[in-house]
Amino acid sequence: MARYILVFIGATIRWLYGSVWRTVFQRKKYTFNEYLNGPNDSEDWYDKRGHRMVNIWIAIAAITLVLSLII
Repeated sequence: MARYILVFIGATIRWLYGSVWRTVFQRKKYTFNEYLNGPNDSEDWYDKRGHRMVNIWIAIAAITLVLSLII
């Protein structure tokens, strides 16, 4: 259960950052689902598992940063 929450938090952070970054530089935007699960049409290992792993690491880093600022 905690893993799914971390994946969602990480995907949300990546989507917000990516949306702003890609808007500023006028690049193709990705959907939230692509940040959450990776592209649907790819058979690459990273696209199947890597996006979730990156989301977890980003969520852990963000939570650690927020907690360190609070404490």
